[in-house]
Amino acid sequence: MTCREFAGFLGDYHSGELSDDVRASFERHLSRCQNCQRYLFHYRETVKLGRGALADADAAVPADVPEDLINAILAARTRKPV
Repeated sequence: MTCREFAGFLGDYHSGELSDDVRASFERHLSRCQNCQRYLFHYRETVKLGRGALADADAAVPADVPEDLINAILAARTRKPV
């Protein structure tokens, strides 16, 4: 597996959706590649921080967030996938 392939499988690896053979190849690459080890660490930290930021659905929106941005986010959340 290459680093580029590793990055492509990262989301599925993190969510436990890789087949056994692809997961084995992914983990073999991970055991040998320090760059991908760091990449995985930062990916996990990003996911953790993102979940933490969204943990309180009732949190107040900071006053300096533009109203247009809030409306765009709310509109995107209600749109159905095509």
